[in-house]
Amino acid sequence: MSSAATAPVAMVTDEDTLNDDARKPGTDPARKANPGTLKRLFGYIMKYKVRIVIIVVSIILAAVAQAGSALFLQTLIDRYILPLVGKSNPVWAPLVQALVLMGCLYAVGTFAQWLFNFLLVDVEQGVMKTIRDDMFAHQQTLPIAYFDTHEHGNVMSRYTNDTDTLRQAISQSFPQMLSSGVTALAALIAMLYLSVPYTLFVLVFSALLVLILRVLVSRSGRYFVKQQQELGDVNAFVEEAVNGQKVVKVFNHEDAMQADFDARNDRLYDASTAANTYGNVTMPVVGNLGYLLYVLSAVFGGLAILGNWGNFGLTGVGVYSLGTIISLLTLSRSFTNPIGQVSQQFTMVMMALAGASRIFELMDAQPETDEGTVTLVNVELGSDGRTMTETDRVTGHWAWKREASDDGTRSREAARKLSPKALEVAQKAHEQAVTSSNGRLTLLRGDVRFTDVTFGYDPAKPVLHDITWFAKPGQKIALVGATGAGKTTITNLINRFYDVQEGMILYDGINVKGIRKPDLRRSLGIVLQDVNLFTGTVMDNIRYGKLDATDEECIAAAKLTNADSFIRMLPEGYNTVLEGDGSGLSQGQRQLISIARAAVANPPALILDEATSSIDTRTEAVVQAGMDNLMQGRTVFVIAHRLSTVRNSDVIMVLDHGRIIERGSHDELIAEKGEYYQLYTGSLELE
Repeated sequence: MSSAATAPVAMVTDEDTLNDDARKPGTDPARKANPGTLKRLFGYIMKYKVRIVIIVVSIILAAVAQAGSALFLQTLIDRYILPLVGKSNPVWAPLVQALVLMGCLYAVGTFAQWLFNFLLVDVEQGVMKTIRDDMFAHQQTLPIAYFDTHEHGNVMSRYTNDTDTLRQAISQSFPQMLSSGVTALAALIAMLYLSVPYTLFVLVFSALLVLILRVLVSRSGRYFVKQQQELGDVNAFVEEAVNGQKVVKVFNHEDAMQADFDARNDRLYDASTAANTYGNVTMPVVGNLGYLLYVLSAVFGGLAILGNWGNFGLTGVGVYSLGTIISLLTLSRSFTNPIGQVSQQFTMVMMALAGASRIFELMDAQPETDEGTVTLVNVELGSDGRTMTETDRVTGHWAWKREASDDGTRSREAARKLSPKALEVAQKAHEQAVTSSNGRLTLLRGDVRFTDVTFGYDPAKPVLHDITWFAKPGQKIALVGATGAGKTTITNLINRFYDVQEGMILYDGINVKGIRKPDLRRSLGIVLQDVNLFTGTVMDNIRYGKLDATDEECIAAAKLTNADSFIRMLPEGYNTVLEGDGSGLSQGQRQLISIARAAVANPPALILDEATSSIDTRTEAVVQAGMDNLMQGRTVFVIAHRLSTVRNSDVIMVLDHGRIIERGSHDELIAEKGEYYQLYTGSLELE
C-alpha cells in the first residue's frame, strides 16, 4: 500500500544510509519529507498573524528579560552588594531599589512567558482543527480507487499519530526553538557587552558542542522519520486484524497473525529505539558539556580576578570584577542550554514534518474528477407522457437536464465511433428516450446500455472485454458468473466509481460521463452484501438514504421492505441507538435496514450486489420479499451466487472472464443447456 513520503531536513546528512534503510523489506522508500512541507505548514500557522506577532514579541521580551536579569547581576554585585561589605552602618535603600527593579524585570519575563503560552494553545488547536477539517473535506472528494489502494488503518493514522506529532511541534518545538534562538542571541550580546575574550572562548567551546550534536541529531532524525512510517504500518495491521477477528479465529490463524504483528512491531521497536537512544542522549551531552564549560569558566574567572587580568567589552576596557564573572557564568549557561534545546526539538520537528508530509500527501491525492454537466431535476409530466416541465416540487418524476449548449447531439456524435452492433444499441437508446422538444430534458426511465465497453482496474489488464448489452426500463437484470467474472465491476461502472477506458455507457441515451456524478448516483440505489450501519438511531440510519426524509417517509420505507416489524420490537423502536456497525442486530436485520435506506431514497434504478448471500435461507425469504417490494417499477441489476434468487429476472446474463457468454430468461437458458444450465443443475460450480 502507498505510504506517505516525508521531508528533507537540514541536519540529516547521512543520506546514503537512509536510502539503504529504505530498501529493506517492510520499509517505505520515501523517507524524506516532501519539498514545501514546512512552507505549507506555516501557511496554516500564519492564518493567526496577530496572535503569532504577540507570541513572537512575548518570546523576545521573555528572552531579553532573562538576559537582562543575568546582566543586572554584575551591577547588583559590583555597585550595591560589595560596597556594603564591611560597613558598620550600611545604607540599604539603594540595594532594595535595585532588587525591586530586578523583581520587575523578572515579572515582565514571567508575564511574557505566560502570555505566549496562553496564546499558543489557541493557535495550536486552531491549526489542528483547520488541518483536520481540510483533510477530511478533501478525503470526501477522493475516488473509490484511492481507498481500494490505501490501507484504511494507514489513512486513519494520519488523523491520529501524524496530527499529534504536528500538534507537539506547533505547541512545543517551534516556540521552543524560537525562544531558544532568541535567548542564545540575547545571551551572546550580553556576554559581548561584558567581555569579548570570554565570549570568544564560549563560542569556540560551543562550536565543538554543535559538531557533537550534529552527529547525534542526524542519526536520531533519520530514525524518527522511519518510526512514523512504521507506526502507520502497525496501525493499519491492527485495524485489519480487529475487523477480521472472526476470520482469524475460525481458521486458527492467531499464531500467524501474531508472528506478522511481531515482525511489524519489531521494526517499529528498532526504529523507535534507535531514534530515542540518540534523542535521549542529546540533553545529557549538552548538560555535561555545559557543566564542563561552567567549571572552566569558574577557573578562568578565579584566575582573572586573582591575577587582576585586563578585560574589554562593548562598553570599554577594564578588569574582571566579581560581578562580571558571576554574570558571565550565568550567561554562558543561558547560551549553551538553548543549543541543546534546539537540537533536541529538531528531531521532534523532523518527526512532525514526516507526519505533515503524510497529511499533505492525502490532501494532494488527485480528487475524483467530474466533467459531467447533465443534472437531475424534478419535472411535471404532461398527459401525453412526453411533455415535461421543470419544477422545484417533488412530483415523483425525474428528468436529465442538459446545459443550454447541449441539445443531445454530443452523445449521438460520440456513438458514431462504436462498432456496428454497439452503434445499433446506442441508436435504439436515443430513439426510445423521451426527450423534450428543445432536446434539453430527457425523462429518467432507467434505460441502461453498455456499448463496446472495455475496462481494467489496471488498464494493461482488462477485466471486461468489449461488453455490449442493454437493460430496458423496469427490467430486472441478473448478472451471474464465477468470482472474478466482472459482475461487480459492471455495477461499479454504472455509478461511475470507475470510468470505462473504451466504449460508452448510456443512461436513457445519455453518456454517463456527461452526467454529474452526484446526480447519477442519486438515481441509483445500492444494496451491498457488506452492510455499513453508522452510530446513531435506526431512524438516522434509514434516513441516510435521503437526509431530508421525514419520520413518516422512513417508516413507510421500512414497512415496504419488511423491516418495520422487527424494528418495533427493538428496545426503543426506531429510536434505538445502534453502535459498532449494528453489532446487536442479526445479519438479516442489518440487511433489512440497508434495504429500507435504499427505499427511502426512492431511486429509479437499483443495484443489489450479493444482498442475500450472507444470510440464512429462512431469513432470505423475508429479505427477498422486502427487495421484491422495492424493485417494483424500477430497473434492477442483481448480482447473485444463489441462482434460485434470479429465476424471476427478465434477463439473466452469464459472464465468464469479463465476457458475456449467455443472455436470456431463466427458461430460455435452461432450454439451451449451456453454462447457466450446468450452473443451475449443479453440474458446474461457481468458482
